[in-house]
Amino acid sequence: MHRTEIPLALLVLTFLGTSEGTCTSRLHITAFEGEPFYLKYCSFSSERENKTTAIKWYKNESHGLVELNSSSSPRIILHDYVLEFWPIELNDSGSYSFRMGNDTHDWKLNVVGRGKHSCFTEKLVISKVVEVKKSLHVACEHSYYQKPVNRTLYKDCQKIENSKNPFSKNAEFEDQGYYTCMFFLRHNGKLFNVTKTFNITIVGDRNNIIPVLHGPKLTHVKVELGKDIQLNCSALMNEKDKIYWNNWKENENDPNIHEEEGQRIRTSEGKLLASKALIIKNINEKNLNRSYSCSVVGKEGIDTKSFILLKKDVIDIPGHVFTRGMIVAVLISVVIVCLVTVGVIYRVDLVLFYRHFTRRDETLTDGKIYDAFVSYLKECRPENGEEHAFAVEILPRVLEKHFGYKLCIFERDVMPGGAAVEEIHSLIEKSRRLIIVLSKSYMSNRVRYELESGLHAALVERRIKIILIEFTPVSDFAFLPQSLKLLKSHRVLKWKADKSESYNSRFWKNLLYLMPAKTVKPCRDESEVLPVFSQS
Repeated sequence: MHRTEIPLALLVLTFLGTSEGTCTSRLHITAFEGEPFYLKYCSFSSERENKTTAIKWYKNESHGLVELNSSSSPRIILHDYVLEFWPIELNDSGSYSFRMGNDTHDWKLNVVGRGKHSCFTEKLVISKVVEVKKSLHVACEHSYYQKPVNRTLYKDCQKIENSKNPFSKNAEFEDQGYYTCMFFLRHNGKLFNVTKTFNITIVGDRNNIIPVLHGPKLTHVKVELGKDIQLNCSALMNEKDKIYWNNWKENENDPNIHEEEGQRIRTSEGKLLASKALIIKNINEKNLNRSYSCSVVGKEGIDTKSFILLKKDVIDIPGHVFTRGMIVAVLISVVIVCLVTVGVIYRVDLVLFYRHFTRRDETLTDGKIYDAFVSYLKECRPENGEEHAFAVEILPRVLEKHFGYKLCIFERDVMPGGAAVEEIHSLIEKSRRLIIVLSKSYMSNRVRYELESGLHAALVERRIKIILIEFTPVSDFAFLPQSLKLLKSHRVLKWKADKSESYNSRFWKNLLYLMPAKTVKPCRDESEVLPVFSQS
């Protein structure tokens, strides 16, 4: 790849120390995209003296080892113990192996890409520490490749004009930075560049440093009266330097104020990172708006920083804002209560409206034939005539003809002569609801099996829901089975002849609510259409 511009990232190449080059002994190597690079193996065994021993290079691909040769890529050149890349690219990352008889060696190569805003990468820098006033020496040299066409030195990616090689001067603090050497090489008529970067850190006299406190020189701290506060002061200093708090000694007898020693950590350069805290307990008005100073003192100098305690502002809600907030909260509460009350009172109407609006139908996929099996007193005596008429005439007229349900009425839908017990059980299994028309005379022998079969389906098999209709007032339900009290799905509807005859009455709405949801065709007589929020 042809390169003439300043590099956008850094490749720390394996530079050579002799004319034959340095052996690549590290197992993990990082290279820089777009620059020449090589791997070299050095053998100390007798195999190297044997000129007939075959030398092979391999790259470990996903499907296994692949032998490398000059035809693998025009960028790859093999010189016995050296594998060269002109240049190396990102897809060259991977594992490489050298094989020569019994000698083997493996490398893990990672090729890093070029950044857009820097001529080097932090991963590939050589760090050097230079004391101020001492010699700063940067040598741009290499010995493996042929003599470079040109070399240029950059500081923080800015070219140093008229720089000589090696670059040398007495170090000043402003000389700190990243120094990048760029070599320009020719290969097969193309121009390539090779870079090498040093991170130069300028430090003061290694024997002593000027002590310095961390943080701003003045810090305002907001506090609450009656609370405790800890003011921390830390410094980088020499072994014999001192750090202390002042301006509070006048209150030395105050038991609420005292100093506390912190950690003392020695750095790699032999300096100390020390800290000391000032503890103030139960803060009062006397502690406010006064300066608490911390100082570090040594032979090389002194540094001081201060803390001033300020009273924390208490957020006071204006009266009109508080009043408005309370009014809004009360109004929201009232609205919620009203909505809940309306929801409870008109729960049935809302459910019926929802069914009508969504055209919901629960009867399409359950495989049952009847929407409800009607259980009633079969003995049609004069005193039970109205009850019998309600079951076989009024219920079918309203639920079937007006609302589109399909009822199973034993006298009407069962052919005479069959086995009544088996027929009843089968019909109940084919029904979605069991409507029981209750009266004092209900529990006769002929309906007892209907009730027991329905209770079994509701309690044990949970395949049917029971609807109780109290046709005549019943003060004592003791005549019913005890198991009926365990049902959660039943609800007693009271028939009132004077109020329940209209299709808009609460009785028929409650009955529709307990029946399965089913698509109902509009009634021809619009005066009979159920209003959603009317209540009888």
